[in-house]
Amino acid sequence: MALSPELQNRIESLLASDQIVLFMKGTKEQPQCGFSATVVEILNQLVPHYTTVNVLADLKLREGIKEFSSWPTIPQLYIRKEFIGGCDIVKELFSSGEIFDVLNLPKTEVKILVLTITPSAQEAFRNALKEASPDEHIRLKINADFKHDLSFSQKYKSDIEVSQNGITLLFDPISAQRANNLIIDFTTNKMGSGFEINNPNALPPVKEMSVKDLKQKLDNQEKFFLFDVRTQDEWDISRIPGATLMLNLPQHELDSIDKDALIVFQCRSGGRSMRKAEEFRQKGFRNVYNLTGGIRAYASEIDSSLPVS
Repeated sequence: MALSPELQNRIESLLASDQIVLFMKGTKEQPQCGFSATVVEILNQLVPHYTTVNVLADLKLREGIKEFSSWPTIPQLYIRKEFIGGCDIVKELFSSGEIFDVLNLPKTEVKILVLTITPSAQEAFRNALKEASPDEHIRLKINADFKHDLSFSQKYKSDIEVSQNGITLLFDPISAQRANNLIIDFTTNKMGSGFEINNPNALPPVKEMSVKDLKQKLDNQEKFFLFDVRTQDEWDISRIPGATLMLNLPQHELDSIDKDALIVFQCRSGGRSMRKAEEFRQKGFRNVYNLTGGIRAYASEIDSSLPVS
């Protein structure tokens, strides 16, 4: 079915809106399929900003983008208006290292990795390799949330190799940045046997901050960021003094924030702000808080004059 001129123009306008545009199921914060989530995870590791388009919100757009690209599935990634591919192609580009060229990114420089593979883990790896084919290698992938995935895979030219006592592990360039001083063990207990990985590079979890602690920081004029993630309409009704409506912040200001800065996220009751806080933590921010109970708790415990619904 041919695209209507209106839909053609709309798609072209979306592609012109940003250097990187991903047509996906769901949103960047809440992908609605595993393939979309995979591409989002890869992009989040590589670039600070890109645009996503939720095709589930518009059936005409969902079918139209397939016609536009002559590609039958979602997600679809475009860079500088050029169609790159779907999930499998993006994964291949990432694994091979070609994604850096596609995105015009400098190649990642990785320092020499220092790993510890315990004797029991070495033995477990050797036993596993006996069942592997000659072209299969042990790969350790570490995602933005520092979840570790051991598997067999082929070797890519961009891989970082680390060998210890005859055991070689492969890392993609991004995982390698998260792997220094890793300890890999193999343990057996009443729950069973398996690899145990201790990673000192893992980012601390999002912490909760009470409204009383927030008020004390505000009164003491401590240096920190308080970001309100609500809508403009909610902000116009009431706001916590000292907060900044995140909706209106230019992207370059967010990108310039130091990764060690103290950041508190706040919404109506704590749900949306927790999701945004987790998003920032996965981008590498180490001192992230969610305001427990949001502005409703602040109005209840600190300032009853705030008109919060």
